[in-house]
Amino acid sequence: MNITVTPVLVGELRAAGDGMPVYVHVIDHPEGRVLVDTGLTELHPAVADLDPHLRPVADWTAEIGDVDIVVNTHLHFDHCGGNHLFAGSPIHVQRQELDDARSLPDYTIREWVDAPGLAYRAVDGEFELLPGIRLVPAPGHTRGSQIVVVGTGEHPIVIAGDTAVWHGELDEPTTVGQQSIRSLDPSLVWLTHTDDPWRP
Repeated sequence: MNITVTPVLVGELRAAGDGMPVYVHVIDHPEGRVLVDTGLTELHPAVADLDPHLRPVADWTAEIGDVDIVVNTHLHFDHCGGNHLFAGSPIHVQRQELDDARSLPDYTIREWVDAPGLAYRAVDGEFELLPGIRLVPAPGHTRGSQIVVVGTGEHPIVIAGDTAVWHGELDEPTTVGQQSIRSLDPSLVWLTHTDDPWRP
């Protein structure tokens, strides 16, 4: 079965003066196209201190093409800010993450989480999205973070969201989620905020 993963740059944040890219990831599967996270599509006063620079939505959505299924690794603003573009499509997120995003103060930008027409599919634990694509809980960055595991054999590809924000966190894993990624013995791991994947 041929399954491919493609990173798509949607913007950049600035943390402590350093630029930090924001990527979403497209999985092309024989049974459909999956988008992992939706980046951010507009500015918001709550995150002005991160000085977001956004690619025009029309540019990166043209690269992505038609999406059948959306997955949010978690619901921080830079991972769910484009959810509104996919109203009516199923959006898979861990139930713990959805509950926290809707209830905890200063967690995310709530109106982006609950934009009109969104169809969340709350997941409890591990879930087979399509043959060869699994959602796996990966707590650490948030209680409800999840990773996407692509491949059925040894050395899968992992899309980690912010379970690891930079490569060093996988070199020396400390959270349950980071340790789970390493236990999978992946061939490579795509992160949201690095240009290149982590490799063992």
